[in-house]
Amino acid sequence: MSESFVVTVEPLGRQVVYRGDQTILDACLRAGVWLPHSCTHGTCATCKSEVLDGDVDHSDASSFALMDFERDEGKLLTCCATPRSDVTIEAEIDIDEDIEMAPVEDYLGTLVEKSEIAKDTLRLMVELVRDIAFNAGQYMKFTVPASQSGAAVDRTWSIGSPPADSRRLEFHVRMVPGGRGTAGWVFDGLAVGDTFSMSGPYGRFVLHTGEDNHTIMVAGGTGLAPIKAMLRHGLKHAAYGGEMSLYQGGRSREWLDDVDYFTALAREFEQFTYRPCLSEETAEEVAADGGDPTAYAYGMVTDVIAADHASLSGCKGYLCGPPLMVEAALKTLMSKRLFPRDIYREEFFNAGDKAAGLNSPLIKR
Repeated sequence: MSESFVVTVEPLGRQVVYRGDQTILDACLRAGVWLPHSCTHGTCATCKSEVLDGDVDHSDASSFALMDFERDEGKLLTCCATPRSDVTIEAEIDIDEDIEMAPVEDYLGTLVEKSEIAKDTLRLMVELVRDIAFNAGQYMKFTVPASQSGAAVDRTWSIGSPPADSRRLEFHVRMVPGGRGTAGWVFDGLAVGDTFSMSGPYGRFVLHTGEDNHTIMVAGGTGLAPIKAMLRHGLKHAAYGGEMSLYQGGRSREWLDDVDYFTALAREFEQFTYRPCLSEETAEEVAADGGDPTAYAYGMVTDVIAADHASLSGCKGYLCGPPLMVEAALKTLMSKRLFPRDIYREEFFNAGDKAAGLNSPLIKR
């Protein structure tokens, strides 16, 4: 039988009973104690907290996200650490009171649709056996079954559907060469009708429906999925009164998914503006291929934003995608007089990023 320890979370004064092989983060989230987190696999350092008392096992936390001297100073990553005794930690609790966060629970999912939506990108439609409560922008953790290529592992993908779709969830998955969850499962082996274990919801990157500012959304790659959930919720399922603009970046048209969907959405809702941006394909190339060159903006997505807006003062920003894109977009929005406190962001790390030590000096750690 696994040992049982008590984890006390300050400044809340909440106590969580820890049992089994969970991480401290997972134990707290399942108990409804919403600690800060993002990647949940020891890469981004969002969950970095301080050990006030007790001993922990740091497990496989990245040495870039949690440096040796920080461990010596009593820091930990709650998404990796497990207690060796009763533990008291201090975390930065900054969830808005007007956002209700559902506790993490386990679910059984069945794949009901698998389709290619862009180069090296699949859409998965997953049916749950029971309803789930979540906020637009959150993500789920999938259990990748054990196979000849390795033991069972967890992988996380964002929900692309709105909270109103509480049983049928959409996910966008980009191929990672050699990836245990993508190349080793989703792209080669996972079939319609297969069932698998999931848990969630996770994440603090959510739409703040109580605000009515002009919202500037920037998405790269599968970072589009949580943005899509936010847009669908904000435009169709919530009393969101502000304008919403989506800047979607890709090298060429083949890398952009759901262009037709967002184009139609922009026609349906006058408060929504859609700007698909091509960084490596020109208007002449689009026209020569029979496409409509006026349907796209050209250049880096950050350059398009800068050209479109003299100032973004009073707006809100939502950024999601690869770390370098998020960092560049953050700089651009700040240069247009948007304060960091008004910018919500989530970087998409994969398992290989832990070894590479990706880090952004502009993202709060």
